[in-house]
Amino acid sequence: MPDIFGTILWPLKWVIEAILVGFHWLFTSLGMDGNLGITWILMIVGLTFVVRAALIPLFVKQIKSQRKMLEVAPELKRIQDKYKGKKDQYSREAMSRETMALYGKHGTNPLSSCLPMLVQMPVFLALFYTLNDAVHSIDSGKGGVGLLNLDLANSFANADFLGAPLASTLQHGFQDGNVATIVIAIAMIIVMTGAQFITQLQIMSKNQTPEMKSSPMYKQQRILLYILPLVFVFTSFYFPLGVMFYWVASNLWTVGQQFLVIRNMPTPGSEAALAREARLARRRQRLGIADPTEALGEGATLNGEPVKSTQRQQPVSKSRAKKKGPRK
Repeated sequence: MPDIFGTILWPLKWVIEAILVGFHWLFTSLGMDGNLGITWILMIVGLTFVVRAALIPLFVKQIKSQRKMLEVAPELKRIQDKYKGKKDQYSREAMSRETMALYGKHGTNPLSSCLPMLVQMPVFLALFYTLNDAVHSIDSGKGGVGLLNLDLANSFANADFLGAPLASTLQHGFQDGNVATIVIAIAMIIVMTGAQFITQLQIMSKNQTPEMKSSPMYKQQRILLYILPLVFVFTSFYFPLGVMFYWVASNLWTVGQQFLVIRNMPTPGSEAALAREARLARRRQRLGIADPTEALGEGATLNGEPVKSTQRQQPVSKSRAKKKGPRK
């Protein structure tokens, strides 16, 4: 049976191999042993940072989409209230048409907020297939689809970290009785699920407005807050340690990225936005600046709104006003 996923992901696998080989050359040029597990871990972490840095434009688009979704929330609720309790086919179709028209009018849709995650999934699968093929290179006698030659593939297949083979899974660890594999895999699962939980928690607790917290979507997000970590636990059971290192690095990147966004670009009206305004007020007080535009600069914005100057205009007498008028 042909490997359909491997064929579809071939271009991504080639790119991933090129990035891994590039980092392998970099680290070996710095004097590191290219066959050591720590070198391969750093290569995979480097791949993670390259992928996440490339996704920053999509992340910015995600933030803008979330802002627009916040703007359309009142109109969306009116549409839902309009068809509340109506379960006939005509009402459902009408509600769907009006909802899509609303999204089109504001240039957004709910899927836009999932773009970074959706784009990452093919990359994650391509890495899984790349490393899985490298593991079987000893039996197949061939390397990857691109720059990952047979020697490098064998290098990964034999690499280990603290006695745990990077090609091994938690399932293999239990089957082989390899304590190092079990301990490292469980530790990474805890870090992964913890990072995922913290990311969602800081969004829901700090970056949501009271209106958003009262919506049905917020209740669904709260359920996912506890379900997603469980999904991580079960799926991680079958992933090689090398792939799990990518997952850990990616989740930690997400935690840091989300923290910076919530701190500096919070949702207007949220707890994080009020905290940011308080920080800016303390900063102005500490610097002895009364006008926010003097502290933030001309054309600055605060939570997406332009900051207006609070500087008092000096009164001008009628005679002076006439003198300043245009000469005939």
